[in-house]
Amino acid sequence: MENNGIIRLGDENFDFPIIEGSEGEKAIDLRTLRGKTGFIAFDEGYGNTGSCESGITFINGEQGILRHRGYPIEQLAENSNFLESAYLIMYGELPNEVSLRAFERNILSNGTLDSNMQPLFEGFPLCAHPMAILSALVSSLSTYHPEYATNNRKVDLGHFDAASAILMSKVRSIAAMTYRMKLGLPMVKSDDTKSYTEDFLSMLLSKPEIPFEDTCGAANALDLFFLLHADHEQNCSTSTVRMVASSGANLFASISAGISALWGPSHGGANMAVIEMLESIHASGDDGSRFVEAAKSGQAKLMGFGHRVYKNYDPRAKILGKSAVSVLDKIGLQDPLLDIARRLERAALEDDYFISRKLYPNVDFYSGIILKAIGIPVEFFTVMFAIGRIPGWMANWKEISENPKSRIHRPRQIYTGSNERNFVKLEKRAQ
Repeated sequence: MENNGIIRLGDENFDFPIIEGSEGEKAIDLRTLRGKTGFIAFDEGYGNTGSCESGITFINGEQGILRHRGYPIEQLAENSNFLESAYLIMYGELPNEVSLRAFERNILSNGTLDSNMQPLFEGFPLCAHPMAILSALVSSLSTYHPEYATNNRKVDLGHFDAASAILMSKVRSIAAMTYRMKLGLPMVKSDDTKSYTEDFLSMLLSKPEIPFEDTCGAANALDLFFLLHADHEQNCSTSTVRMVASSGANLFASISAGISALWGPSHGGANMAVIEMLESIHASGDDGSRFVEAAKSGQAKLMGFGHRVYKNYDPRAKILGKSAVSVLDKIGLQDPLLDIARRLERAALEDDYFISRKLYPNVDFYSGIILKAIGIPVEFFTVMFAIGRIPGWMANWKEISENPKSRIHRPRQIYTGSNERNFVKLEKRAQ
C-alpha cells in the first residue's frame, strides 16, 4: 500500500488506498467505494478494472512484454518446452529434474480415456462443434473422478496435482477422439513413451495401419504453439475460470467454463478468421496488396492485427512468425498464404496507416498458418488454443482457491430498465 488517492464526489473528498504491483502498476482500491459514498464504479468490459491480485503472468502492452512468473516469454520459448513452462505457471518456480520428470510421468500416464466415455462421443451428431464436445466432456471428467471434484475448496485443492494431470492429459485424448469420430476413424490409444505433443499428434493424425510419423518437426512447432498460449493474464476465458472458481466450483467445472468462454470468435476463434481472410485474398487473385489498400480505406477488415492489450508488437507473434517459416520449409510446402501473410505483415510494420493505429500482427496471425501446415482442420484451431491454455486456467483456479480471503465474484450493474409498475391481468392487457 502507498499514499491514499482522493476522489471528489460533489463537495466531498473521499480517500482510498493505492495498491502498487511488483512491476509498478498502480490501482485505486475501491473495495469500500459503495460503503463510503453510495456510488459504484462503472467500467463496461472491465478494461480499467483490476479484478484480482495475481502472481502468475505480467503483461506490459505498451512495451510488448509478456512474462510468466517473472520469466520473459522469449527465454521460455527458446530454452523451455510446454510441460516445463506449464509446471512454472502452475507452481510458481522452474522445476528441478526430479520434479519435472515426475510431473511429466504423471501427465503422460493419464492419457487413456475411460471406456465408458465412448458412448458419450457416439451420442453427439457428426455436425457437433468440437468446442461444444470438449467443454461437455471436460466437465464430465468430474463424474469419473468424483474424489477430485467435491466442490469443497480445501479438499479439491488437496487433489490439485492429480486432477490437473488428468485434465492436461485427457484433454488431448478428448480432442483427438472428437476429430476421429467425425471422420469415422477408430480411436488411437495414448502412448506414454512419447512426448506430450508427439503422443497427441499420433492420436489425432494416425491412419488405420499407418501410425503418424513426425518428419517435419510438427511436434516441436505444436509444442511451441502450446507454450505461447499457456497463459495470458486476465483475458475473457481466464476471468471466467476465476469467477466460476470463486463460487467453490471444482477444477473440472471451472475449466469447462473457460473452454466455453474461449469458444467465442472474438477470443479463441481469431486464428480461424485469419486463415479465412488469407484464403479469401488468395481466391480473389490478390497477393495482398489490394487488400491492404481496401483495409486502409475501411472496405476490408484485417484479422490477426491489433490486440486489446498490446499496443506494440505481440511478442508471441515474433516467435511464431519464425516458427511458421521453419515448419513450412521442413514440410517443403510453398504455401501462398504465407506469402500473403508476409506482405500484410510488412504493411503493418512499415505503413504509417497501420503504425499510427498500432495495428501490429498478433499471435493469431501466425498460429493459424502453423496449425494448417501441420494438418489440423480449421474448426479444431480453437481446440488447440484450449489445450495450450489449460495450464494458465488451472494456475488461476489454484491461486484463487489458495487465497483464504477470496470471495465469490459478484459484479454490480447500472439498472436501465422500467421503474416499478403494477401487474396487469391477461384479460385487461392491450390486444
